[in-house]
Amino acid sequence: MIHKFTEENISTIARVLGTEPKKSGNVYRFEIADQETRRKMALEIHIGLLIDDEPVNLISVFTQDTFLQLHNCTAFVASDILHQITFFGKDGSKISGLIVEKEAGCSLYANVSESLMSGDFTLLPPEVMMCSVALSLTESIGFEGFNFDED
Repeated sequence: MIHKFTEENISTIARVLGTEPKKSGNVYRFEIADQETRRKMALEIHIGLLIDDEPVNLISVFTQDTFLQLHNCTAFVASDILHQITFFGKDGSKISGLIVEKEAGCSLYANVSESLMSGDFTLLPPEVMMCSVALSLTESIGFEGFNFDED
């Protein structure tokens, strides 16, 4: 099930990232810049993009050196404390997360086994510990029947 982005969701993302989006059709584009680090990036949220006649939310990040996409965004968590938005996609027992920071940084964790989020991350190899911590936010949203719009 894809997430149904609302205007309130877009406003929350704008507040956390400190920038207002430009809207074109079903696409919201956020331009993010950090003066201190001189980093710049653009975040695009494509809502209900039809792929094989199925609506999909596509999250794209553009930087000077990188282009990242998260297909089938099923949830997001906005953190005022961390100044970041974490977009999630889930396919079976695999979770992908794209983290976008107010300071124009981003991280991607793709096809991570759901089992890594439920145990003691200190017991994991150091190479996968960070993804376990970063994606542990999925526990707070519970993907089963997840929907921001309680019908």
